[in-house]
Amino acid sequence: MAGIGLRDPHLAQIDAERPAIGWIEVHSENFFGDDPRRHRVLNRLRAEYPLSLHGVGLSLGSTRALDQHHLRQLCKLIERYDPWVVSEHCSWGAASDRHSNNLLPMPRTKQALNVLCANIEQVQETLGRVIALENVSTYLDFEPSEFTEAEFLSEIVKRCGCQLLLDLNNIYVNSVNHEFDARAYLAGIPGDAVIEYHLAGHEDRGHTLIDTHGSPVSPAVWSLYSEALQRFGPRPTLIEWDTDIPDLGVLIEERQKAEAMLEGQS
Repeated sequence: MAGIGLRDPHLAQIDAERPAIGWIEVHSENFFGDDPRRHRVLNRLRAEYPLSLHGVGLSLGSTRALDQHHLRQLCKLIERYDPWVVSEHCSWGAASDRHSNNLLPMPRTKQALNVLCANIEQVQETLGRVIALENVSTYLDFEPSEFTEAEFLSEIVKRCGCQLLLDLNNIYVNSVNHEFDARAYLAGIPGDAVIEYHLAGHEDRGHTLIDTHGSPVSPAVWSLYSEALQRFGPRPTLIEWDTDIPDLGVLIEERQKAEAMLEGQS
């Protein structure tokens, strides 16, 4: 089943028209407030579509203690909407009282792995459920690294029992930026842990690919998606589009491409 990320420009239209979009994802933090209008809409849509919560602000890889207020807000949201999956990113974005608007890359070391796993375990214990962890796009790499990215994710799954949200666009972007084989990356992923796929667009700056979520899925990413489907099998798939957001019909067309590929593997 393929779905789309629910973004503000489309809230009213989806609420009014109820298109065939499979399922919806929202960024958790966008619904931490008590805005009654937004929650009324999401309540109605939750009755119609399966819902996932996708977080961007927990900073799981940070050595700073987890934000307990953030966790309480997330618990409240989960209790309110009972999402089918709760996900976060394999990244960090906070140090002391400083916060980054970007999802920063993890150093792939045993020390960083210990920090990340301790935080994941704390989150899962607090929420009373397993979370899914998403691989992120990166534009620099720490040296030295003790793991490949696929090995790092595999170790996290082994230690924490969490699931993986496999972002195929991010894998492709990183494979070009850091010059590795994207298909070899897939071969190193524990397939049983993959619960969901993300697809999105990127921008080619000539020397670097930038994960923009602002354009259609590229042919190369569709090809990698096909490879993932053959290797791991069908999983719920999301079309992400967060910048230069187009008409809803454009997202629905992208969703239909993913749906057709999923059905071809069923």
